[in-house]
Amino acid sequence: MAQYQLPNDFFFGAAMSGPQTEGQWNQGGKLENLWDTWSIQDLGSFYNRVGSYAGNDFMAKYQEDLRILKDLGLDTYRTSIQWSRLLDADGNLNEEGAAWYHELFRASREAGLEPFVNLYHFDMPTYLFNRGGWESREVVEAYAHYADVAFHEFGQEIKYWFTFNEPIVEPEQRYQEGVWFPQLHDFNRARTVQYHISLAHALAVANYRRAYDEGAIRADAKIGMINCFTPVYTKENPSEADLEAVRMTSGINNRWWLDLITKGELPADVLDSLAEGGVKLPFRAGDQEILKQGVVDWLGCNYYHPTRVQAPASKIDQYGLPHFADEYVWPDAVMNESRGWEIYPQGLYDFGMDCAKNYPDLEWFVSENGIGIMDEYKNRDAEGTIQDDYRVDFVRQHLEWVAKAIAEGAKCRGYHYWAVIDNWSWANAFKNRYGFVEVDLMDGYKRRLKKSAAWLKQVATTHVVD
Repeated sequence: MAQYQLPNDFFFGAAMSGPQTEGQWNQGGKLENLWDTWSIQDLGSFYNRVGSYAGNDFMAKYQEDLRILKDLGLDTYRTSIQWSRLLDADGNLNEEGAAWYHELFRASREAGLEPFVNLYHFDMPTYLFNRGGWESREVVEAYAHYADVAFHEFGQEIKYWFTFNEPIVEPEQRYQEGVWFPQLHDFNRARTVQYHISLAHALAVANYRRAYDEGAIRADAKIGMINCFTPVYTKENPSEADLEAVRMTSGINNRWWLDLITKGELPADVLDSLAEGGVKLPFRAGDQEILKQGVVDWLGCNYYHPTRVQAPASKIDQYGLPHFADEYVWPDAVMNESRGWEIYPQGLYDFGMDCAKNYPDLEWFVSENGIGIMDEYKNRDAEGTIQDDYRVDFVRQHLEWVAKAIAEGAKCRGYHYWAVIDNWSWANAFKNRYGFVEVDLMDGYKRRLKKSAAWLKQVATTHVVD
C-alpha cells in the first residue's frame, strides 16, 4: 500500500457544532432555536424521537472530550457559538451564555487545542424566524449585530473565525426541498434566503475588519466561511443541456459562494439565468457595496459526496417554479448505503485543482469529511469495541487525494473530521454514527474509542497516510 506524506504544518482536527453537541437547550438563559421548536412541536420527525435537547452532552463532558481530542493527536477543533445562547431576545449579551464559551475556550487552550469558531450552524433563534427569518432584512441586520458582539466578546481568545457553515443548506433544506422545518417547497424563496445570507456574511466580515482595526481582535486572527463545495459532474458524453445543468448547479451551490468570498460579488451569469427563469432577488441600492466587503482570508471546504446532474426533463418543477437540473445516477457509483451518499474521494482533489486554477490565492482546509454508519453497535467485538475498518478506508482514501492535490499546487492547510466524537445529526438524530469515538446513549452518553481511533492518532501525529 502506498504511503502519502502530508506537510509538517498540516493540521488535524475535529469538526462539530453547538446545536449538535452542547445540550442544555433551555438552561443558562438560552432561547429556543428552530431545532428546539421543531423538537417540541413534532418530535416524531426525528429518528427514534430524539430531538435537539441533549446533543451529545458536550456542556457536561467538554473537559473529557477535549482531552480525548488531544490524546488522539489532534491540535485543532471547530465548534459554533449558538446565537440563541449568546444573546437575549433584545440583542443584549446573555452573561451566562458568554461565560460558558469563555470557559470552553479557556479549557481548549489548557488542553493544547486551537478552537476554530463558527457563528452560525443552521440554528436560527425562533423569535427571529417568527419575524421573517432569512427572508427579512431585519434578521440580516440582527445577525450582523450578533457577529459584532461575538467579535468584541471573544476577539482576544479566538484566532480563527467563520461566518457561516454551509450557507447553501438552509435555503435548500428549509425552503426548497421541504426537509427541515418549516418544510417549504419554494425555489424562489430559497434564493431570497440565499441572497440575504450573502449580505449577512458580508456585513459580518465588515464588522470583523472594523473590530480588528480597533484592536478588539487578536493580531494573528483570520476570518473565513465554511461551505459544502461538492464538485458537479454529469454524463460521460454530455449534451449542451447537460453542461448547462452543471453550470447552474455549480453556480448556485459553489461559485456563488466562491465569488462572494474571493471577489466580493455574485456570479453574473447565475444571476442572469435566475432572472431569465423568473426568479426575482430582493436587490436594493447599496447591496453591491455591502457584498464587496465579503472577501475573506481563507475557506473551509466540507466534502462528503459529489453532485451528479443532467438536463432537466422539465424547466418547471411540480410547484410551478424554476428547475435547472435533474439528478444523474452514475452507474459506477460506490455508495454508503446507510446515508445514501456516493463515496468519491477524488472530489476533494478536483475541488483543490479548481481552486488552484480559478481562485489561485485562496487558502483552504477540509472543514468536514466523514462517514456515518447506521446500526454501528452491531459491529461491536467481544471486548465491546466497535470494529470500523470502513472508517479508516474512507478517511485514508480522501487524505490520499488531498495529498495528491497539495503536491500539484492546492493550498490545502489541514483536515477536520466530522465528527470525531459521535453527535446528534438533525432529523437523523443518532441514526448514522460518524465518530472515531462512540457515544453510548444507553450508558449516560459514555465515550468509548472505536477501533479506528488508533489509526487516526497515528496519522495525526506522523502526517503519514498509509
